[in-house]
Amino acid sequence: MSTAAYAVIDTLAIKHNLSVISQYAPQCKIMAVIKANAYGHGLLTVAGVLQDVDAFAVARVDEGIQLRQAGFTQSITVLNGFVGEQELNSMIQHNLDTVVHSEHQVEVLQRQQGKNLISVWLKLDVGMNRLGFTVDDFTVIYQRLLKCALVNRPLGLMTHLSCADKVNDDITLNQIATFKDVVSGLAGEKSIANSAGIIAWPESLTDWVRPGIMLYGISPLSDDRRLDLAPVMSLHSKLIAIKNINSGEAVGYSGDWVSEKPTRLGIVAIGYGDGYPRYARNGTPVLVNGKRVPLVGRVSMDMITVDLSTLAHVKIGDPVTLWGQGLLVEEIARCAQTIPYTLTCGITQRVEIKTFSEDHG
Repeated sequence: MSTAAYAVIDTLAIKHNLSVISQYAPQCKIMAVIKANAYGHGLLTVAGVLQDVDAFAVARVDEGIQLRQAGFTQSITVLNGFVGEQELNSMIQHNLDTVVHSEHQVEVLQRQQGKNLISVWLKLDVGMNRLGFTVDDFTVIYQRLLKCALVNRPLGLMTHLSCADKVNDDITLNQIATFKDVVSGLAGEKSIANSAGIIAWPESLTDWVRPGIMLYGISPLSDDRRLDLAPVMSLHSKLIAIKNINSGEAVGYSGDWVSEKPTRLGIVAIGYGDGYPRYARNGTPVLVNGKRVPLVGRVSMDMITVDLSTLAHVKIGDPVTLWGQGLLVEEIARCAQTIPYTLTCGITQRVEIKTFSEDHG
């Protein structure tokens, strides 16, 4: 019996979530965002499940090349774009589309010569203040790119919403309006909506949507509304030891948790070395045999400790779920004062990734 932690990827849940996206944006093409190893779910696994989508988006050139080498033929957009000529040449060689967001990139494109062209998404910064051109510069850059011999026509036109998860915030409406005003009259397909935009801001629905976190069954919104999304990843391990301690005894490094009564403890074979959050607080729920028990003591590299006092029948080797069915990753993220993205992306290489399909009805 292996005690190693493992994650299960429910492939039918991915398909279900894709259908939910299509319900929200029935007239839009879908660019599935599978960057960062598909948010920790496995790049090639998720791409294989989503092989009928219109396009993929990744963050880095090497992610796009990996998809091409695996045989995927859809359009693949590299959201971070290229830095220099070497990356640009790699993108052209592997037929990857690029986001253009800086003057430096435009200059590289203007200098470069070649027979093969590259498709471009020109990015407008409407308030993220990260990547993209200003409102004042955007149209000028658009015209310069049209004159680049290396660039396919028409250009794609895109932006990224910074506050779409805040459903009652006028900032997002202003950002959408700014984008639409700037690109009005410019040829090319448009893309605004991320996951939160798809769900909460129908004004952001244009030619393309770019769902990310909602593909994996996780709500992108800051409120607690429940959406018809199916969690894709579950994280599991086993009990490897059970012991009893007396009232007043401390548990774990630094002795931060002290028992107030005689307590039965379970030791679970998972820790921050597997990607379980180091800063999960005392009381963070864990499922043992499907029943909730609280985390006690600090998370270690390879182990956590839980209070088994409420469970009558438990033994070494019993299954433990850290998040999944009956325990949403969003709840664990709140207990660790972080966001679900960091938890799924943080699963480490020593965690075996398994795939599983079940009928969601």
